[in-house]
Amino acid sequence: MQNFAVLASGRGGNLQAIINAVKSKKIKANLKVVVSDKADAFALKRAKKARIASIYVAPKDYTDRQSFDCKVLECLREYKIDFVVLAGYMRLLSAHFIRQYPNKIINIHPALLPSFKGINGIRDALEYGVKITGVSVHFVNEEMDAGTIIAQETVKITSKDTLKSLAQKIHKVEHKLYPEVIGWFAQKRLKVIGRKTVLR
Repeated sequence: MQNFAVLASGRGGNLQAIINAVKSKKIKANLKVVVSDKADAFALKRAKKARIASIYVAPKDYTDRQSFDCKVLECLREYKIDFVVLAGYMRLLSAHFIRQYPNKIINIHPALLPSFKGINGIRDALEYGVKITGVSVHFVNEEMDAGTIIAQETVKITSKDTLKSLAQKIHKVEHKLYPEVIGWFAQKRLKVIGRKTVLR
């Protein structure tokens, strides 16, 4: 089985869904390590509770993004990581990092890409007034939220929705879709053809 790592910066809601899917064999791969750029990230506590290696890498100890990423890559090599999953990781990866794992870094975004890129996808969709938003899972490339899309699922926005209620709906979909896509990748069922991803 392949080994994978999760990079996370926050509460780790998606991480917990991934941990659960690994335990239930819905993801047939080994989650070897969780790496965070935040010492107090609850994601690290989730990893420790699940007896998964957890590593904090302090950004202040490095002069630039690439040197920080080189330290993270060193951690990944130590655990013989085959692919990388981003789960609320709030740092842009350097080109050097991405080149080490071409089409092997997966991210989830709380909107229907290519609309509403960036860290405020839920808020931006709500404020714009769209009637449908959703969740996108995509490969990571050197541009923010611009990699090849693997899967998307829609979420309706009603007139009663607030930022909190919409976020809850989005997260519910994320926690179902993300483990499913990671499972496909672990089973080598995904094939990238240009800008398209085919499920085999």
